[in-house]
Amino acid sequence: MTTEEKHHTLFIGVDVHKDTHTAVGVSPFGEKLFELTFGNYEDDFRTLTEHVRTEADAHLLSPYFGLEDCSGYGARLAAHLSGMYPLVHVPAVLVDRQRRRNTHPEKSDSLDAYGVAEVMIRKIDTLPTFTVSETATRGKQLKELSVEREYLVEEQTRLKNQLHRILHDIYNTHYRTRFKDPFSQKALAYWRIARPQGDSLTVASMKRKVRRLQGIRTEIREIERDMATLLDGTTLMTASGCGTVLAATMLGEIGDIARFRSPAALAKYAGCAPREHSSGTRTRYRKTRAGNRRLNCAFHRMALSQISRTGNLYARCYFERKVAEGKSKSQALVCLRRQLVTIVWMMLKHNEPYRYPQE
Repeated sequence: MTTEEKHHTLFIGVDVHKDTHTAVGVSPFGEKLFELTFGNYEDDFRTLTEHVRTEADAHLLSPYFGLEDCSGYGARLAAHLSGMYPLVHVPAVLVDRQRRRNTHPEKSDSLDAYGVAEVMIRKIDTLPTFTVSETATRGKQLKELSVEREYLVEEQTRLKNQLHRILHDIYNTHYRTRFKDPFSQKALAYWRIARPQGDSLTVASMKRKVRRLQGIRTEIREIERDMATLLDGTTLMTASGCGTVLAATMLGEIGDIARFRSPAALAKYAGCAPREHSSGTRTRYRKTRAGNRRLNCAFHRMALSQISRTGNLYARCYFERKVAEGKSKSQALVCLRRQLVTIVWMMLKHNEPYRYPQE
């Protein structure tokens, strides 16, 4: 956006919540022009657009919306505004940084909405477009499934640890010799019908945890089937080291690939791009902890899988070449992760399968 275009823009920051939203209109020079709190229904959205149209005509400005949407509560509002006005997503961390610059960093819905508008004025060219496409909707569904599966896996781990202790109390260390894996499907079926000697309360607790563990595994399988259904037609799983769960995590965090204009933009979003730390004639780059950590972890797991014995020959060669150049193994893994970001961006952007380099 050019400076001339900014001078003719009405920046509207919206602080999104479950039941109500607060919108604040700000002039290009930071002057607060209006504030409106409205509900989360179509009639309320029409009231907002009418009010915005009135204010924009009065000040001869063109509306530009920004949403601070942290939990997905702004999906209905975004769908209503999409196609009518330009719409961007404003990360909450930028609004928080803007608030901390104030002499008295207070917090309210009104101040948050005003902070969204201030961030738009300063960073309008770097903010991602708030997309409501079918791809973005599918990404949101995949993210919800991925997060739900992570919670179930964590609970499964806790139950296994508790069952280890209870089985030891009942069978002593002998329970480890009955089954190679004491939590296999066959083992769980046995523990559920077994009638061991011992405290009846301890045995009842064991059976409850076994039933819960079996239920969690069934839920995890159902989630993975839903993931596979949503991933039908995507090419991401053609890359080595990227299965159903990892592909769902990546697409859930990326959403619509159209948000990222280049592989570098995706790398920065994922925290896979080094941060420059130069001074004088010395140029340095450091590893950063910024970015989307769930997406960063997904790329890290994909990289580890590709350099394994059953992974990708070309990825292993690249990794070994970086080590031979003098980099440590962790630094070489960072380089490989950055290469995978480019590959994934190209695959999603052009809907192409992974192709191995020609010999």
